[in-house]
Amino acid sequence: MGLSGASTGAGVLNCCDGLLRIEKETELDQVVALAGNPNVGKSTVFNNLTGMNQHTGNWPGKTVANAQGTYRYQGRNFILVDIPGTYSLMANSEEEEIARDFICFGNPDATVVVADATCLERNLNLVLQTMEISGHVILCVNLLDEARKKKIRIDLKLLSQKLGIPVVGTSARSGKGLNDLMETVMRLTRSDQKATPFPITYDEAVEKAIELLRPAVDHVLSGKLNSRWVSLKLLDGDESLLKSLKKYLGYDLLSFQDIVESLERARSLLAENSITGDLFRDRVVTRIIQNCEDICRGVIVCDKEKYAERDRKIDRILTSRATGIPIMLLLLLLIFWLTITGANYPSELIAAGLFWVEDRLTEFFILISAPAWIRGILIDGIYRTLAWVVSVMLPPMAIFFPLFTLLEDLGYLPRVAFNLDDFFRKAHAHGKQALTMCMGFGCNACGVIGCRIIDSPRERLIAILTNNFVPCNGRFPTLIAVITMFFAAAVSGPFQSAVSALTLTAVIVFGVFMTMIISKILSKTILKGMPSSFNLELPPYRRPQIGRVIVRSIFDRTLFVLQRAVVVAAPAGLVIWLLANIHVGGISLLAHCADFLDPFGRLIGMDGYILMAFILGFPANEIVVPIIIMSYMATGALTDYESLAQLHTLFVSHGWTWLTAVCVMLFSLMHWPCGTTCLTIHKETQSMKWTLLSFAIPTVTGIAVCFLVANSVRLLGLA
Repeated sequence: MGLSGASTGAGVLNCCDGLLRIEKETELDQVVALAGNPNVGKSTVFNNLTGMNQHTGNWPGKTVANAQGTYRYQGRNFILVDIPGTYSLMANSEEEEIARDFICFGNPDATVVVADATCLERNLNLVLQTMEISGHVILCVNLLDEARKKKIRIDLKLLSQKLGIPVVGTSARSGKGLNDLMETVMRLTRSDQKATPFPITYDEAVEKAIELLRPAVDHVLSGKLNSRWVSLKLLDGDESLLKSLKKYLGYDLLSFQDIVESLERARSLLAENSITGDLFRDRVVTRIIQNCEDICRGVIVCDKEKYAERDRKIDRILTSRATGIPIMLLLLLLIFWLTITGANYPSELIAAGLFWVEDRLTEFFILISAPAWIRGILIDGIYRTLAWVVSVMLPPMAIFFPLFTLLEDLGYLPRVAFNLDDFFRKAHAHGKQALTMCMGFGCNACGVIGCRIIDSPRERLIAILTNNFVPCNGRFPTLIAVITMFFAAAVSGPFQSAVSALTLTAVIVFGVFMTMIISKILSKTILKGMPSSFNLELPPYRRPQIGRVIVRSIFDRTLFVLQRAVVVAAPAGLVIWLLANIHVGGISLLAHCADFLDPFGRLIGMDGYILMAFILGFPANEIVVPIIIMSYMATGALTDYESLAQLHTLFVSHGWTWLTAVCVMLFSLMHWPCGTTCLTIHKETQSMKWTLLSFAIPTVTGIAVCFLVANSVRLLGLA
């Protein structure tokens, strides 16, 4: 009796011809849906059972698609589908709709709802809603070890009797209880008998309205879905369910005359009892909450004095008005310092290895007598650009992403959103934008994807359009190089990296400030509207699983982002080489373009070559500084200097001053998103209009800020 190795080949989730289905290898395969609130350890259950290093949830950067894996238990194959974490199935957000649709139309043989033992009463809301849809539900009460630490005791047997479904207790991080969960799943999927779940009864008027509508719905659906639950959704006016029924089952319920007439009678009955509009949903939600309270009475026993005592003590410091923001800035400073200090040596080693390969490739092309232009395009153009991107981008990402994920696993990121919520609310934006902004530090494309957690379409667009105001991992090399050469160079020894990190943190804070300013401007102009309210759960602090964090952050984030950057950097290398090596009138096309842009570049504190470097760096921001070096030296290929001191001398000889450095930093912070981010924005918004605006807004802002700074300094005679 045990767990075998997992694979992703046994079951494939498909959506074709409007049908959501799981392809099974054999008819004996069983499909198990894994549901639960965010932060209940659902992904830990999934990963431990399937052996997959996959992290699913609805904080930024995590997928809202259905992840899946397989495990074998007692000779039987189970396909486990990890649906998005959600607080309910009322389809108020994309996550809720995806979760509801899979439970309704994915035909799982069982649905396991994972709940947090430390806040079981709140989690039962999702359990009861799932039980209304499906008769094959198992409750997995996870984090029992955390509950014990907080002096919480749960009578699982009594809870099972009250709910009328199997209940299993687990501590998934240590693997305890997972065998019992698998055994329960197998028993439930073997049995054709459905459980007799806890009956949810609503107000008398609501119950009468349901019974008026239910026979007509039952006649049409013929047992394909719970007709009582569908009747409740029809009375609630749930349009998303009507669309899903038509998409997955081919039923347009409102095209059936019997249903339409019954629905009118039922709503008339509700109107007679003054239950209309949002009041109907309020009555339904209130009754579910009352049921949760009734069920938990006698099931949960806790020492209220010691409950969550440690978490409350920590939160008094980390979420305090006096200390919350300073601690957040210090942590940001520490992460940047570790990233800057730790990335130097591996970057040099990777660059040395990749450029050693370049030398061997060059020797091979010479050996086979390949034309110089072919060698130039493939080696000096495409390969050297890719080598630059990998050597400069990989080490900082490999340090930054694990550190960021450690804070996420620790439970600190929701506290960041809590600390910044008031600022974003004053900017008429959504508090969760703080989380999507944090993901932008690693990759703006990931930050844009993370905006899915914001329910309001208006506020989601604001978050997408302003995500580029925090620098991604690709812009760090430019910022760090300029800061080190022109500002930290005055300090020697170990303090130089500290000064670099402090200056970089100041630049980041300015980017966050601009994010809020632009968010407020957007909310007052093209995206007018009132800010919405939301419930932000502060999960318990947990000890991070360092090994899993490193593996997950490297494979799910670092390599994923690097792969996309490499894809867009290869054609960029070709274009850069052609512009630098095709000459017209004795000078290269690159020089012609730079001369054309030079007057405008100097107006905003830079020069034409710097602007060309930013333009050619559109596919990957990492190559901006190498393009500037190549342009100044007229080498025709990307070039590097052995030290920043030599690079500083080169830049100064071409007219750079401290003002040039400041304007380069500001423009690097505020200019168009990279190619990968633009593609992601178009995919997320399905709109060329919003993609173009996301390009134009930071660019216009960057030009305006650089113009004001450069000309103010010149007027004051400071440069």
